[in-house]
Amino acid sequence: MAERNSTGLLMMLEPSPVIAMTLPVEVREKVAELELELSEGDITQKGYEKKRAKLLAPYTPQIQGVEPSLQKDNRIQSSSQAAPPGSKHNKSRATNTRDERFRSDLHTEAVHAALAKYKERKMPMPSKRRSVLVQSSIEACTPPDTSSASEDEGSLRRAGRMVSSTPYQNHPAPNIEHWFNRVIQGSSTSSSASSTSSHPGGRGHATTAVLADLMAYTQIDNHSAPPDVTGLSEHSLRADRDRPPVASVKVVPRGYNHSSVMETADGVPVNSRVSSKIQQLLNTLKRPKRLSLREFFIDDFEELVDVQQPDPNQPKAEGNQMSPLAGEPLGVATNWPPSLLASLQRWGITQPRSPCLTALDNAGKPVYTLTYGKLWTRSQKLAFTLLNKLSTRNEPLLLPGDRVALVFPNSDPVMFMVAFYGCLLAELIPVPIEVPLTRKDAGSQQIGFLLGSCGVTLALTTDACQKGLPKAQTGEVVTFKGWPRLLWFVTDGKHVVKPPKDWHPTIREANNEIAYIEYKTSKEGSTMGITVSHPAMLAHCHALTQACGYTEAETICNVLDFKRDAGLWHGVLTSVMTRMHVISIPYSLMKVNPLSWIQKVHTYKARVAVVKSRDMHWSLLAQRDQRDISLSSLRMLIVTDGANPWSISSCDAFLSVFQGRGLRPEVICPCASSAEGMTVAIRRPPESGVAPPGKAVLSMSGLSHSVIRVDTEEKLSVLTVQDVGQVMPGALVCVVRVEGTPYLCQTDEVGEICVSSGSTGGSTGGSTGMAYYGLPGMTKNTFQTIPVRASGGPISGRPFTRTSLLGFVGPDNLVFIVGRMDGLMTVCGRRHNADDVVATALAVEPMKFVYRGRIAVFSVSVLHDERIVVVAEQRPDASEEGSFQWMSRVLQAIDSIHQVGVYCLALVPANTMPKAPLGGIHISETKQRFLEGALHPCNVLMCPHSCVTNLPKPRQKQPEVGPASMIVGNLVAGKRIAQACGRDVAQLEDNDQFLYMQDVLQWRAQATPDHPLFLVLNAKGTVSSTASCLQLQKRAERVAVALIEKGHLNPGDHVALVYPPGIDLIATFYGCLYAGCVPVTVRPPHPQNLATTLPTVKMIVEVSKSVCILTTQAIMKLLKSKEAAAAVDVKSWPMVLDTDDLPRTKRLQIYKPPTPEMLAYLDFSVSTMGILAGVKMSHAATSALCRSIKLQCELYPSRQIAICLDPYCGLGFALWCLSSVYSGHQSILVPPLELDSNVSLWLSAVSQYKVRITFCSYSVMEMCTKGLGTQTETLRLRNVNLSCVRTCMVVAEERPRIALTQSFSKIFKDLGLSPRAVSTTFGCRVNMAVCLQGTSGPDPTTVYLDMRALRHERVRMVERGSPHSLSLMESGKILPGVKVVIANTETKGPLGDSHLGEVWVSSPHNATGYYTVYGEDALHADHFNTKLSFGDTQTVWARTGYLGFLRRTELTDASGERHDALYVVGSLDETLELRGMRYHPIDIETSVIRSHKSIAECAVFTWTNLLVVVVELSGSEQEALDLVPLVTNVVLEDHYLIVGVVVVVDPGVIPINSRGQKQRMHLRDGFLADQLDPIYVAYNM
Repeated sequence: MAERNSTGLLMMLEPSPVIAMTLPVEVREKVAELELELSEGDITQKGYEKKRAKLLAPYTPQIQGVEPSLQKDNRIQSSSQAAPPGSKHNKSRATNTRDERFRSDLHTEAVHAALAKYKERKMPMPSKRRSVLVQSSIEACTPPDTSSASEDEGSLRRAGRMVSSTPYQNHPAPNIEHWFNRVIQGSSTSSSASSTSSHPGGRGHATTAVLADLMAYTQIDNHSAPPDVTGLSEHSLRADRDRPPVASVKVVPRGYNHSSVMETADGVPVNSRVSSKIQQLLNTLKRPKRLSLREFFIDDFEELVDVQQPDPNQPKAEGNQMSPLAGEPLGVATNWPPSLLASLQRWGITQPRSPCLTALDNAGKPVYTLTYGKLWTRSQKLAFTLLNKLSTRNEPLLLPGDRVALVFPNSDPVMFMVAFYGCLLAELIPVPIEVPLTRKDAGSQQIGFLLGSCGVTLALTTDACQKGLPKAQTGEVVTFKGWPRLLWFVTDGKHVVKPPKDWHPTIREANNEIAYIEYKTSKEGSTMGITVSHPAMLAHCHALTQACGYTEAETICNVLDFKRDAGLWHGVLTSVMTRMHVISIPYSLMKVNPLSWIQKVHTYKARVAVVKSRDMHWSLLAQRDQRDISLSSLRMLIVTDGANPWSISSCDAFLSVFQGRGLRPEVICPCASSAEGMTVAIRRPPESGVAPPGKAVLSMSGLSHSVIRVDTEEKLSVLTVQDVGQVMPGALVCVVRVEGTPYLCQTDEVGEICVSSGSTGGSTGGSTGMAYYGLPGMTKNTFQTIPVRASGGPISGRPFTRTSLLGFVGPDNLVFIVGRMDGLMTVCGRRHNADDVVATALAVEPMKFVYRGRIAVFSVSVLHDERIVVVAEQRPDASEEGSFQWMSRVLQAIDSIHQVGVYCLALVPANTMPKAPLGGIHISETKQRFLEGALHPCNVLMCPHSCVTNLPKPRQKQPEVGPASMIVGNLVAGKRIAQACGRDVAQLEDNDQFLYMQDVLQWRAQATPDHPLFLVLNAKGTVSSTASCLQLQKRAERVAVALIEKGHLNPGDHVALVYPPGIDLIATFYGCLYAGCVPVTVRPPHPQNLATTLPTVKMIVEVSKSVCILTTQAIMKLLKSKEAAAAVDVKSWPMVLDTDDLPRTKRLQIYKPPTPEMLAYLDFSVSTMGILAGVKMSHAATSALCRSIKLQCELYPSRQIAICLDPYCGLGFALWCLSSVYSGHQSILVPPLELDSNVSLWLSAVSQYKVRITFCSYSVMEMCTKGLGTQTETLRLRNVNLSCVRTCMVVAEERPRIALTQSFSKIFKDLGLSPRAVSTTFGCRVNMAVCLQGTSGPDPTTVYLDMRALRHERVRMVERGSPHSLSLMESGKILPGVKVVIANTETKGPLGDSHLGEVWVSSPHNATGYYTVYGEDALHADHFNTKLSFGDTQTVWARTGYLGFLRRTELTDASGERHDALYVVGSLDETLELRGMRYHPIDIETSVIRSHKSIAECAVFTWTNLLVVVVELSGSEQEALDLVPLVTNVVLEDHYLIVGVVVVVDPGVIPINSRGQKQRMHLRDGFLADQLDPIYVAYNM
């Protein structure tokens, strides 16, 4: 530690007895109490010192002239002197062969120490296809390596830590129940109050013992931050114990009586008895009023999302207000040139042979040396050519002041320099940019945008570069995406012309014109052009020359990009100003030989080298073989990214290795610069007699609150920074607050550095120096800031430039930088720097897992806060399990050191992150790809449970309000009770005297024997079979005879009908009625999929107690085949009769049921919950159903309707088999299976038969929308015309799928389909048809609901397009004879209008009960015969099991009454109860499908309180992991839920029933039984 702290920042004095006398009484009492504890052995010596120091800190005098924040306590000083005096330290550093990239030993050791505090925890590894899944065992994990730091340093620190880890050993534990309750209460940040126990990563199961231990060892009196419960002392953490959630432990000062501070969830102490409503009111009053603008939606997230209150104990700045800091005055030299071009002219004429620039090839050999004479003549030639030899239509192409792009590779500095000065001489404005290699370069589109906005039409380049650019077929350079059209001009010798003798470029004094434009990429990825004027350029060269002490003919080695930043300032501009010789080292050479720059310094005896810490780091790794290098010629090694947090370790390591080769320590000069502020500060060369360099060891926790605290407590979470020297000559620097008004900071506060100087245009007054091109608003904010004092007055009349550097001014007026605005991430009100997080991640054994140390850190905004994302490139040889363990350790390290959670950690394959032009990672492009789902990671770890702490409070169920109070409340509020009914069915018609369907058929066969009832179409669109009234009766009679004679069946026996859709099914149904048997229609098994479809057939046959199966010969063979035997026991089938060839028969005596209440048929269907439910339909209910449908749709024998539905259950069966016989209309039957081979079959039939009314299912509608969306033109040519359709009804038992119906209407509008035609129906198990649009009556209405209110079971209408809105379409008109009421699911009381409740229905066609073998009578009574608990308690209702609401509309129905619309929201069984709220899966699924183009389908369900999202991936498998963060984000944003598990599967895995509904329970069972064969399963921590 000696080397680290002796240069360090200075000691804190012990309070003297004199001071002690002036202490306040309570402080003296506390000190006395501490001494008592120490004497009784209740506290260790170290704990005592720590607490005492803390108590006395505010009363300790400050050392003269030193910031309070930068004082150090004397403990460290003494420990540093305790290090042995030998040079063992340096020796161990020099032989250290670990990857030293961007790491200080201090930081690495801190990380390892932090990790040692965690025992390896088992986290569920994501499962991935094709990967061997081995659960990591604790024994297999290597413990975190704490010995990686040099020995004496490590042992000292470890010894110190062992003592400090047990400060509370002998203390009684605080009240355990209190903490336990508190943890349980606080754990509700996860997806449900109880789900902490199921966090993967096992943060729950917190036993009381662990908590007791934990609380005994957490420093309970520590106000400044919540205890880091990750840091349990060694013996309190046993391998089998897990830590509780960090967020849940709140610190309570020790003196409190624990029972009195139980808090409610929103932090209101209970004993204060302030109701939360009043508290809310108080908070609202405190908040400034905002006038609501009518035309904008104000997102009222504050009342929903838990807005984090600032911690009252967080550190605050205590220093005085800083005063602006001025650099030394700019020296006035007599021979100083009036402009940079004057300087060029002078050296070009007076020193033509003097070398200006030497270019090297990839082998490191000098290729060409440009002299000042050559630079002068070649730039003149180019200037003349550009102005005079380029023209279009006799007009010169370029005029002075035009912008020109400079596109030069990094390996050709000579051509660039000539082009740059050529443009300046021609008074053109150069815009240097990178060479675009492909059309998809990272950020290339943004560069194109900049060129377009600057009006660039010409690009200068070299011959070799032009040949390498991608070409179009014509041979011209392609236009890159987003770029303007450019003319490319090659500046090589043969293309430029020598100017005539009398032509001379005009060399003016530096006027306020723009000299050049440098591009800069902002944090969001947009590219801005920064304009630099001639005076600013000149002033900056002047300042650099003075600060660096440049002299004529010095040699300078430049490793940086010469097109921008410091590489341009030192290597192209200032070098010409002072006639220096630049050796330019290309990036390509550095990649081949990282030592090249050091060799060149040695060869050319260079006096100055301009590098980045990366270059120093690379050379360290390669230096072993080099013996004969000397760096003694260097007087300045300028480290241009000295402001980076890791530059200090590169500098230290570089010095320790090269000190033996002539490198003097004082030569290393870090500097700080930014595109806006240019060079802000630089450490001066030693001869200039300035203060010695300094280092600061700062508390990360303090920095996150923008406060500087020298860390005296815990050496783990510290940031060691070095100074970047003094302010530039002639500049004035101040530090201002980052957000809001630019107030000056206090001396111990971190802020944004602002500079005012000649180079930024400050001292020349006004905005002449620099600006953002074409962005006056942003220019004003950045380049013309006026910092103000606390009093509000400006500090000076000069405008300042915001440099985007974050830092402070330390002792001796040294500038310290701790980060950049670009890397600033504000999480929960605390600021973290991306570079610091990278450094921490790199300290966790990166060499094994991270490819070339490539890590990007950025934040994304999710749910009103920033969330940290870490993306790293994975080494090709890293194992899946190893990488996963590395990831979990990185999470722990960042959590420990920065006290911030990582939201997402992703590993991508090596070399796939978008790169910046000269190495490094293109952060904004990486972020963009992450958000678009185009990053293609190979490993993802999401931790939303620990990061997202601002979820709304879970809903607390109120003590139940009784049904009577509900009604009274509604009456008081002026709401009517939600009740509605269809038309009265009093008027009878000709066949309404029949109560039995078989009688109706007989009557029709006699009255209109040849009237066609049914017409079945095949896939070709031709009629495959028909049936008139008489034909149908005859076939039915034959079936009845066969049942009685061949089957020997008795009246009342149950018969299963297993037929494909067609006339056979209808005929056998009526045959059963004729014979007095009870038919059960069953969908036939699918021959290609017997394993899953046959068991359902078998189950229905068994559950319905069928004694006989009627079917066709083909299906009969299938039922008894070998394949069938593999799926079911074929021997146990009941008698099977085929009805293919039935003999003609004599007249049959038709069976007459004794009462219409007798069972007519059984209707079996599998619900979406996977439950097989059969309901009993009586004869009376059957005919009542037909009558209602007939009245609603105005069905008469002259009508034709087209039906494309499955005929096996529900309304589909009724329309297919019953309705035509009852009403006499003709039904055109289109079996949905036929659409597989001819999608347009149904619509063509509708058009051909000019049908006015048609029915279909959602699956049919979806097939048409997807299959015919692009073919409407072809259909039109085939004369398909849908203008005849008045009503197209979708038969469904669910919420209307409004998106599908709307897109169907839009697509087929071109074929004449009226947008008002499409509507939906609603039926369920207890009543097949509750709603049906019908032909008369108002159009279906659509309303928009607030989804957030809906979760609380409230209905709140909002405007279309408002945030969180959900559109709902009315489910059709209530049928005649049907009454509907909305009831509370729990109290069974009636609800008011627009309340969400269960839809109850009463009607003559209700089913009479469930038919089951188990005889669950209680369930039957509850569902079919239930009564309201209040109000109308006489009517018998059936419960539909669906949630919905009624709303009285402005429309009138046929009877002239106002129309009541029924809206169905979803199935009660399917809803998810999460965080006390009710969610409908479809809403979450809709959000998820929207989140990425490759998600084909999605289904959600819960599993032990975790939300599981299954998505079908339609793209390539490499996109699978892109979906995990996007799915998590969208569910958080839209629904305030944390996704527990994301499962990515192949298309078609989510099971869908015949009605097109998702079978979520089947999916859940498949997931739990591991049958989905997922591509990837991610467990979100």
